[in-house]
Amino acid sequence: MTTTQIDRMWGLMQRAQQLGISAHSNALAKATGSEFSVVDASTVSEAYLRAMLDLAQRPWDLVTYQHEVMRDVGKAWMNAWRATESEGPADRRFRDAKWDENPANRGMRDAHLALEAATDRLLSTLPSGTKEQLRVQFYTRQLLSALSPSNFLMLNPAARDRFMRTEGDSLLDGLENLLNDIERGDGRLDIATNDTSAFEVGRDLATTPGQVIYQNELMQLIHYAPLTEKQFRRPLLFVPPWINKYYIFDMKPDNSMVRYMLEQGHSVFLISWVNPTREHGHLSFEDYMRLGPLTALDQITKATGEKEFDILGFCIGGILVTATLAYMAARGDKRIKTATTLATMVDFTDVGEIGVFIDRERVEALRHHMAEKGYLENHHLQDMFSMIRENDLVWSFHVMNYLMGRKPPAFDLLFWNSDSTRLPAAMLLWYLEKIYIENGLRKPGHLTMDGVPIDISKIDIPFYVLSTKEDHIAVWTSVYPTTQLLGGDTTFVLGGSGHIAGVINPPATRPKYGYWTRPDYPQNPAEWLSGAERHEGSWWPHWANWIAALSPGDQVPAYQPGKGRLKPIEPAPGSYVRAP
Repeated sequence: MTTTQIDRMWGLMQRAQQLGISAHSNALAKATGSEFSVVDASTVSEAYLRAMLDLAQRPWDLVTYQHEVMRDVGKAWMNAWRATESEGPADRRFRDAKWDENPANRGMRDAHLALEAATDRLLSTLPSGTKEQLRVQFYTRQLLSALSPSNFLMLNPAARDRFMRTEGDSLLDGLENLLNDIERGDGRLDIATNDTSAFEVGRDLATTPGQVIYQNELMQLIHYAPLTEKQFRRPLLFVPPWINKYYIFDMKPDNSMVRYMLEQGHSVFLISWVNPTREHGHLSFEDYMRLGPLTALDQITKATGEKEFDILGFCIGGILVTATLAYMAARGDKRIKTATTLATMVDFTDVGEIGVFIDRERVEALRHHMAEKGYLENHHLQDMFSMIRENDLVWSFHVMNYLMGRKPPAFDLLFWNSDSTRLPAAMLLWYLEKIYIENGLRKPGHLTMDGVPIDISKIDIPFYVLSTKEDHIAVWTSVYPTTQLLGGDTTFVLGGSGHIAGVINPPATRPKYGYWTRPDYPQNPAEWLSGAERHEGSWWPHWANWIAALSPGDQVPAYQPGKGRLKPIEPAPGSYVRAP
């Protein structure tokens, strides 16, 4: 170890000592329940206790599990020493060719995969369909993922090789990255998933020209400058999620959905939600409807003179759009002529692994936690969604940042993903109880919006529903029931990839994920997929053709921001999206 390295190590250890106090306090508060955590120790313990009691009544299954582990792990090591060549598993944790270089590396890898497979078989014998079973399977997977040999410096051949080649500097770089992440999280480990200095909203992202033409306490309304001389008569309103910021619709120019629809001749308006603070804690889901899309429609009429519109919502923004359309149907308001939802569930019968984290007890814990602040901090949802894809969103960055001592690359989608927002207490509690737990959106008359009982089966306009095959947040088989619940003509499209990349999948010279379509909708989603046709490339042109076919035949001179009754307040992207 050189003198320079010793000096650097000493400085890092002093930083670590200072950070250790706050990190320990943070971890202790979460473990004891004095601070809210998405992981509830009591419910996890209860789930494992019930699983142990169940397995105790079936001792032969435990004996079989032990036998399978010993057999399969032993077989993995024997094959590792016998093999001369190996393609290796498809598991991305072990994609580096160094895992195949010698028997020791192969044996550690394949033995761990054998342990995971045997454990999964055992847990599949637990009583199905319960929160306890889901929790045991989920947290056991978390444990095994954490114990993967790829996560340890001395066991990961690529990390070891880099340590030797850099003469130990990679370990110091990794320690510095770790301390930086703890400092950024104020004692909480905030794993960097992208280069935060690579992008700036308004400079690299959200650069499509436009003007903020209206604002209230909850949102700014952006009117984008046209990119064609004439436009479709009906304006198109984008309603983004408010869990993250709106510019998922307006990333870089080559993957901006806003720019793409402008190029197709649409007049595009977009809601930019506020990042809530304590003073917004009272805002309800109904406030999001009244101050969001309903107000936006009124203001678009002032800006263009038009009284008919197309609308699009993404994720929770799509849930708001669906609820708003049911409210408008109940009121006889027919201003919306087509609707599109992206990665949006309206049936919460099966929510996938998100169900691990949410039940009535956790909602009460949330209520207590938010009573003083008036909002939920943004990192809680980030932690929850990351745990659902722990190997991709947690451990891969652990390896890159800390074991390899590298910085994460610049990636616009992950930059947006980490630019999350707070959630108002009143809105979140109502949403979790009424829509998530009670599954009220699919029950006619169960939900009341602004004093009006709603029924989504009364929505009788053309509806385009996009889901994505690998979505871990809005599981596509839970999005598909929308086809059975709406009252109008529904077009369901299944995109490739996941919740974000599958949606932001623009047309490109080298197509990525593809999509599936089918004109009829049997009740079972697996049956639909078995007869669906796969198409190469982006789903965007399919959607653009769908909405164009339903648009009025005549086009009008392009609507210019600020030329109607509403004058510009500030240029896009506006100030709300920049608020920390």
